[in-house]
Amino acid sequence: MYTIDGTTRMIRTTKPTSWTALCLAALVATTLAPQAQSADRVAVKPSNTRAGALKQALKIVDESRTALQSVKDYSATFSKKEVVGKKMIQQTMQMKLRQRPFSVYLKFAKPHEGREVIYVDGQNGGKLLAHGTGLQKIVGTLKLKPTSKLVMKENRYPITQIGIFKMLETVIRRWEQQPNNTRVRFFPKAKMGKKSVRVIQVVHPQAGKGTPFHMTRLYIDSQTRLPIRVQQYGFPKKSGAQPPLIEEYTYSNVRTNIGLGSRDFDHENPGYNY
Repeated sequence: MYTIDGTTRMIRTTKPTSWTALCLAALVATTLAPQAQSADRVAVKPSNTRAGALKQALKIVDESRTALQSVKDYSATFSKKEVVGKKMIQQTMQMKLRQRPFSVYLKFAKPHEGREVIYVDGQNGGKLLAHGTGLQKIVGTLKLKPTSKLVMKENRYPITQIGIFKMLETVIRRWEQQPNNTRVRFFPKAKMGKKSVRVIQVVHPQAGKGTPFHMTRLYIDSQTRLPIRVQQYGFPKKSGAQPPLIEEYTYSNVRTNIGLGSRDFDHENPGYNY
């Protein structure tokens, strides 16, 4: 049994399980549905090579990509931990996201409680609209480039890269470029809090071109097949040391295809505080 950050328990198995087709449904925080339990009983033959194991991992995440194809929009609680400069920044916010046109609404819970951010691809001159709270609200609504110095002061990536789909695509792209010495482990019956998840862990023994992280853990909801967390660890500074967490992005309380419209990404929405 493995414990990660005191919240995730992983039970290691010698065989990765097959993730057969399940109906895309709202995320649940309790036990697995009968369909998912049945899927867990179908074993995938483990590969005898590291390259083969990585191909198996890519096959699994491709199923998540397929599940995401039917998701037009969603709301979620978005939590992130990321090193920006030399500082670990932690933030939690409520999110609304629409795939087309790519649209994002964020309302911060902590820190900066009440801060709101809106970005819509092709609108507002390609800028995001943001306002603070308290004394910062006196300044009013700011129009900022997603890559501006002020915005990136607390972010590793611009808002244009936010969301479950882009998180998964980034992982897939990096795994497709990995060398053959990559080590892969599967945890088909892990827990993230009370939620049943499947975790793929990919470790790169040495830093090199195309391997910015020593270890990646991807968490996939066992019922919906949606990816809901990714953790990226840097290379240990010395032999035997623990790899440092560089970034972690978690999507919880996900509700898909809820019919988000233009009003949800309009700063004149009366429910917002612009």
